[in-house]
Amino acid sequence: MRSLIFTTILIATSYCCNSKITQEKETEQQIIPEITFNGTLKVLTLNTWQEGTSVNGGFEAIVEVILLSEADVVTLSEIRNYNDTVFSNRLVNALELKGEAYYSFNSGKSPIILSKFPITSKPAINSSSFTKAIIKLDEKTKVAVYAAHLDYTHYACYLPRGYDGITWEKLPEPILDVHKILEQNKASRRDEAINLFVNDAAKEQQNGNIVLLAGDFNEPSHLDWIEATKDLFDHNGTIVPWHSSVTLQQNKYLDAYRVKYPNPVTHPGFTWAAYNINVELSKLVWTPEADDRDRIDFIYYHKNERLALKDIIIVGPSESIVRGNGVQDNTLFDTFLKPQGIWPTDHKGVLATFKIK
Repeated sequence: MRSLIFTTILIATSYCCNSKITQEKETEQQIIPEITFNGTLKVLTLNTWQEGTSVNGGFEAIVEVILLSEADVVTLSEIRNYNDTVFSNRLVNALELKGEAYYSFNSGKSPIILSKFPITSKPAINSSSFTKAIIKLDEKTKVAVYAAHLDYTHYACYLPRGYDGITWEKLPEPILDVHKILEQNKASRRDEAINLFVNDAAKEQQNGNIVLLAGDFNEPSHLDWIEATKDLFDHNGTIVPWHSSVTLQQNKYLDAYRVKYPNPVTHPGFTWAAYNINVELSKLVWTPEADDRDRIDFIYYHKNERLALKDIIIVGPSESIVRGNGVQDNTLFDTFLKPQGIWPTDHKGVLATFKIK
């Protein structure tokens, strides 16, 4: 989730140039045997924690997670194309060796897109937070997929927990003024990124395309910080209308997890922070005296009479980091697709299954 500040500044100032270079280096898409769309689309989103490099065997574990999910469309974030390599090429080749064929789009930004169905267009979008691709399912169905990785700084949901969302340092006391919390949240400019997405996606809707948005938002949902949860998970009495989720709801986007599981008390759907037994605990802990569990990885879809959510689950270990320790919370009822071996990241993923008429 957290990147070195130097790395983030470098990416922020040079992603346009790197994007062009990476796209030039991305392998010409191989000819993949055509598959027939059967009306079901499985979508996986996962933050890879710097391409899995933070975990021994992380790259191979990412391959295994994709295979385990049987996803048709995959959005991944924290892709850096390390060592002058194109991560999507490595990933597609590794999946092909396992018998699965994917198209890919590596824009040179943090998020990338894989698809079992042809990527027919890779429209530019003027934001380092998104990668966009048009995927053709059949002659009458195209999906505009937006892979997201919003700014990780100004992580304002730490404030009511007694930690600063910029320095990650412990505060003298929790900040419970919602205006101040939202002020720091807005300074991230995640709200501006979401507004850009909404405006861009409106054009895709006009073109008759289904619209999906998936990725790491680095921001919770207002559907999770409500009256019923104000005294849970160290919300410390706060009810917070987080900008991104409010804007998406106002523009008729559905939060897939909350469509299936509307109760954030019984099904919080936490995706941060995952307890990873393959990593030294200190690398997973950011608020050692707080419960900073949150759902910050999402799959959204725009209301469309042809599109219906069939199922959605959390992908990854069921344990989370709570007050500096790995904890299994048996009071919660989320459903998990658990890893069969190494888990490659400090996030959990989300896997949604859609039916399309």
